[in-house]
Amino acid sequence: MKKPIFAGAGVAIVTPFKDETLKINFPLFEELINEQIENGTDAIVVCGTTGEKSTLVYDEHLEAIKVAVNVTNGRVPVIAGTGSNDTMHSVILSNDAEKCGVDGLLTVTPYYNKASQDGLIESFSYIEKRVSTPMILYNVPSRTGVNILPETYLELSKLPLVNGVKEANGDISAFAKTVALCKDNLNYYSGNDDQITAFMALGAIGVISVLSNVAPKTTHDIVQFALDGNIKASKELQLEYLDLCNALFCDVNPIPVKEALCLMGKDVGRCRMPLSPINEKNKAILVRALKNHNLI
Repeated sequence: MKKPIFAGAGVAIVTPFKDETLKINFPLFEELINEQIENGTDAIVVCGTTGEKSTLVYDEHLEAIKVAVNVTNGRVPVIAGTGSNDTMHSVILSNDAEKCGVDGLLTVTPYYNKASQDGLIESFSYIEKRVSTPMILYNVPSRTGVNILPETYLELSKLPLVNGVKEANGDISAFAKTVALCKDNLNYYSGNDDQITAFMALGAIGVISVLSNVAPKTTHDIVQFALDGNIKASKELQLEYLDLCNALFCDVNPIPVKEALCLMGKDVGRCRMPLSPINEKNKAILVRALKNHNLI
């Protein structure tokens, strides 16, 4: 069995921007990280999809990773998003993230350059041989157009530094097959907040979560109940917050979660283009869910 980077709820933390300049608001970023840890979050996942990695310039990306590592100061693991549609760029970014002191690397499947299954094995293997930090593979075909198949996971699980997978393809049957094939050679994390309990019942040890941004203790508890063997309590909390999970994806992530944080009094700013501000219809959905859980 590979030692997991973390077990529990890891927040896919937003990157806050200043309203006018859209530069990173580092004081608020530090505040958000501290609040997450104080409320039970088990890992900080920085510069992922929710952190708007794709619109950060290289120096900003590294600075955000450095700040996350420094502020966290060993209290929980820090995992940096270092995937790319350019394998060589992913290696460079991963190596620089390692120099910042991260505990793990989150490497998404190449996007736009839609690799075959053989191409995925070649690309991830190339990265794995050139890093020294455990990797969590990130499968999110709704955004990348590429899906990692269970048989491909089996081959990748043989690589020593391929430690786990954030599975966000929504396919429970495929996930079950992956676990059956790979067994303890991978650590499994749900990539969808509405499927945490279901994934945990099949062998996942946590979630990399958007929901944690607004409800860190609740998300931690959904996972912890399952880890403790209390699937019933995990399920009940999962279903209680299902409306909020869905509301946070009423528009393209991270548009809704950044709006939610703003409504909760955390001025994280808007998303960088090409993502636009939330429209009134979706804002109403979000407000209703936040009020339902007394978050605003």
